[in-house]
Amino acid sequence: MRERLPVLLAALWWGSLTTLGALVVPLLFAYLPTPAMAGHMAARLFAAQTWVSVACGLLLLLISRPKGEVTQYPWARAAMLFILGGMLLAVLVQFGVAPRIEARQNLRLWHSAGSAMLGLQWLCALMVLWCTAGPKRDA
Repeated sequence: MRERLPVLLAALWWGSLTTLGALVVPLLFAYLPTPAMAGHMAARLFAAQTWVSVACGLLLLLISRPKGEVTQYPWARAAMLFILGGMLLAVLVQFGVAPRIEARQNLRLWHSAGSAMLGLQWLCALMVLWCTAGPKRDA
């Protein structure tokens, strides 16, 4: 089980970002009565996604090396930059961009920035999944 945990965590991270961004949020805007209601609900879902991203990233960091060892697993060496980058992007969107969108400050700019950062986080999570599921994954 322990050797499969990195792949499961990476899949949860990438899959949750994919589902939220490609399916859930567009459906909110399609089926809720007003864009304001959809935006409010999307903000709550993205806040929850932030904590999923942070939890998956932290757990991946915690299991990145064998107990009592200094060196990391090969998958962790390959994925470390993407784990840290994805976590940083999640926190920046939640605490830097989202409050500006909710306050309706230069909405076009901050919504574009948030969307770009979410896309970069998605790419980071995809790369973590790629690294953890690769053929050279030891433990």
